[in-house]
Amino acid sequence: MHAVASPAAARPARRLALAGWSALPDALHAEWTKLWTLASTWWLLAAAAAITVAVSAAAAAGATCGPLGCAPAQTGADPVKISLTGVDVGQVVVALLAVLAVGGEYGHAMIKVTLAATPRRLVMLAAKAAVVACWAIIAGTVAVLGSVLAGGLILPGRGLSAANGYLLVSLGNGPVLRAALGSVLYLALIALLAVGVTTAVRDSAAGIGLVLGLLYLFPIAAAALPDHVLARHLEQVAPMTAGLYVQVTVGLQALPLAPWQGLGVLALWALGALILGAVVLRLRDA
Repeated sequence: MHAVASPAAARPARRLALAGWSALPDALHAEWTKLWTLASTWWLLAAAAAITVAVSAAAAAGATCGPLGCAPAQTGADPVKISLTGVDVGQVVVALLAVLAVGGEYGHAMIKVTLAATPRRLVMLAAKAAVVACWAIIAGTVAVLGSVLAGGLILPGRGLSAANGYLLVSLGNGPVLRAALGSVLYLALIALLAVGVTTAVRDSAAGIGLVLGLLYLFPIAAAALPDHVLARHLEQVAPMTAGLYVQVTVGLQALPLAPWQGLGVLALWALGALILGAVVLRLRDA
């Protein structure tokens, strides 16, 4: 006969696991303090917001009506998507911030000090990921609000106005609010993806290279494929392409995925990267 473990026997193990996670508040405070006191954090956050707004404003200023007229049916333009163009570029800076938050510690052997202060490796990774995502949300909120404001001010002068039948670029409109909120979440997920990848490879250069490869190679490959069906499937699994569907407000029926489904694809990539990073962190020495 096999012995059956009693609930009482399992309680010490549960208490031990819970005791490990009780260190999470201290780990969060430590990770927040580290990033807060680094000058590079502030420079990168400012750069992410500034680049995003600048590129979005430039895209809005470059938008024009076609020779056939300014009606939506004639241009097919999406004012909201145009206003958020800068997210395509600003995500690189957000990814760099996340990569350096992890890779910088491995590069200077500070990871040993971090693990000495927080021996529970999964607790340390959870704290680092949460803090980096929080900073990405802060920078993303500033960047997206600035981009929406720029688009709302510039695009009507380019013919893409409510008077011509276009959606007014204002957070008071549901589709615009969805695109703006989704863009902030997109940047946070990019940060988490970068944290997971860099934790797995333990090197800043390799981390940023892999993250940018994941983001930009999929769209290039999809555009180069002659098979449109295969290209469409590739777009459905591409982290950047699918994730940015959340910005689209025109022609939703033609998208390979619904806006929030696309963002869910990116969330799965970020989750997978964090799981991979956690496994490597547990199995390998610092």
